[in-house]
Amino acid sequence: MTMEPMDKRDRMLGCLLGGAIGDALGAPVEFMTLGIIRRQFGPDGVQDFEAGMWGRGVVTDDTQMMLFTLEGLIRGYLRFIDRGLADPCAVLHHAYLRWLITQGIRPDAELADYVTSGWLLQQEGLHARRAPGNTCLSALISANGPGSPENRLNDSKGCGGIMRVAPVGLLMPSAFDIGVTSAAITHTHPSGYLAAGYFAELIRLMVRENMTLRDAAEAAIEPLLRYDESEYDETARAIHSALILADEGDPTPEKVEQLGQGWIAEEALAIGLYCALVAEDFRHGVLQAVNHGGDSDSTGMLAGNLLGLIYGTAGIPSYWRDQVEFADLIEEMVDDALLVVDYEPEGDALRRLKDKYPPN
Repeated sequence: MTMEPMDKRDRMLGCLLGGAIGDALGAPVEFMTLGIIRRQFGPDGVQDFEAGMWGRGVVTDDTQMMLFTLEGLIRGYLRFIDRGLADPCAVLHHAYLRWLITQGIRPDAELADYVTSGWLLQQEGLHARRAPGNTCLSALISANGPGSPENRLNDSKGCGGIMRVAPVGLLMPSAFDIGVTSAAITHTHPSGYLAAGYFAELIRLMVRENMTLRDAAEAAIEPLLRYDESEYDETARAIHSALILADEGDPTPEKVEQLGQGWIAEEALAIGLYCALVAEDFRHGVLQAVNHGGDSDSTGMLAGNLLGLIYGTAGIPSYWRDQVEFADLIEEMVDDALLVVDYEPEGDALRRLKDKYPPN
């Protein structure tokens, strides 16, 4: 089965805005148990943006790193236009080093000027420190990086690799492999990077093949099987659990918690996938994804990415679209990405983009 065709820009914008909204909804209740969430916000839990630690509608490091992933891919495409080659690992690693700089940290390695330049790095709002993940920080600081499946920096399968990978699925034909590359820069346990590869491939199938979420969820398993079973088993079992639980219907926070808490990649994937599969609409699904004990901002983000892709911007409540942090920045970057990827910008348009996203 296929989805009804939808405007590509609207789906891409919906995916990234939806992720940011899920992130902002989940941030105030991250670390809370379900019981505490219900006592503080009522029996249905969080139903809207709450003030939290940083304010209403404010995103975390999840959205920050998602935007730097998008920036890295744009710069990679421009480098290919300019020079005929681009290394996805290098451009994404450099993008994450720029994010690291926004957190007030310089890596151990000496960096070339082009690594520390660009329009996104100049956006002051992105320099806020929003509980960045320790694995992301330590891996990027290390002079032994970037990590890869061959260069095991750590044994972490935290969700810091998967939560940032949606732009890969939106833009890259080889989404699975580049999703793996993206996550493994910081998280080098197989479940950490294979869950990210799966999520990127899931989005690619929905965007490029117009597959329904359920069909894409089953088809995206195929590239996992190129790896040893010992490497993909945890991710495959998490996906299977989400699909089986979704078939039971009648979603509840207690069912969400059967899939884990979302701190690790395969659990975050399972929760985001389950909540998107059982969703009645964007609002229903994303609220399911944040009202549980655990990493609510990351699971909200993954569900928001999928639901925004399914329903587009029109399916996202306008009061969330208008209030979420960086909405205008996300829209501007989506337009820039589409111009670079879908057209062949020349003259002033190409110069503007290269000034904004240096393709070195």
